[in-house]
Amino acid sequence: KLIKLYAAREEADGFQFSPESDLQLDFEADFPYQETPDQLTSIDDIKRDMESTMPMDRLLCGDVGYGKTEVAMRAAFKAVLDNKQVAYLAPTTVLSRQHFYTFKERLDRYGIKVGLLNRFVTKSVQRDVIKKVLTGEIDILIGTHRLLSKDVVYNDLGLLIIDEEQRFGVEHKEKIKEIKI
Repeated sequence: KLIKLYAAREEADGFQFSPESDLQLDFEADFPYQETPDQLTSIDDIKRDMESTMPMDRLLCGDVGYGKTEVAMRAAFKAVLDNKQVAYLAPTTVLSRQHFYTFKERLDRYGIKVGLLNRFVTKSVQRDVIKKVLTGEIDILIGTHRLLSKDVVYNDLGLLIIDEEQRFGVEHKEKIKEIKI
């Protein structure tokens, strides 16, 4: 199954995102800290990948406080500008909440809708979030392995960000591989 999956990915053309816009540059200028040289290199590499027709697979490594979340947020912003949805998968409920509030704080002023799915979200709110993901009313969905459930169907998923992939089990990694094609 994996061999077929990887063969299909080799043959597939990825979505080619638009070159950066003035709105993207405005968003990046809102970052309240000075980017590190490594951050800037990572951001440029990811933008180049996203603007290519080759499906993107990129691993970003860095210590705590390196600024990986900002790099991910810029990629997510770029995807949303091209009307694509983003799924941000975090290994823990606490980390998913932290990312949700960080993204929401930075993206609200741009009209980007961010949703959260984890075990602390009530069932009724989860149903509402899942409905809005399907209809495209939520641009970025952040959550735990709950994002991999069968009832979570995206309207037009364009970017999957996985935080600390090594912390997910085999079953979750298989589901992630299926989403990636």
